[in-house]
Amino acid sequence: MNLRAWFQRHSLKLLAIRDTPEAIAGGVAIGIFFGFTPLFGLKTLSAMVFAWLTGSNILAAVIATTLHDIILPFMPVIYLAEYRLGYWFLNAQWPVSARPNWPPHAWRNWTTFVTVGKPLLVGSALCGAPVAGLFFLVTRRIVARHQRKKLARQMGGEGDDTNPT
Repeated sequence: MNLRAWFQRHSLKLLAIRDTPEAIAGGVAIGIFFGFTPLFGLKTLSAMVFAWLTGSNILAAVIATTLHDIILPFMPVIYLAEYRLGYWFLNAQWPVSARPNWPPHAWRNWTTFVTVGKPLLVGSALCGAPVAGLFFLVTRRIVARHQRKKLARQMGGEGDDTNPT
């Protein structure tokens, strides 16, 4: 997969959306934020609902959520870092081991969600929020510049159409 071509194709989709730069940037930030969460199967739906609730662009949120598909091979490392950060934030100490000493099939128990899921969700929020904020600022600037250039081209091109030949 050509990373540059994928990014260019998806960024052009974002620039083609007809909405305010703030709404598009808000959708991108929401999609990036939910891309960091370990909510498998619910990331896109959560991003869509939150974008709708905040008045952000839903399509931009969906496109940005899929941006995490690029870094999918690195997600175990990212989730481990998020778990450690969340564990430290909740317990004021670093976890002793990255891998808990669980008996077989412990992952099926609801208490596992509390012991591992809670620090992972907190860590994903702590990691995702600053990255989402950065993406909001960058996206808003890029979209606003693109829309200004597009408007200038349209205004400049209208004068040429008035002279029939």
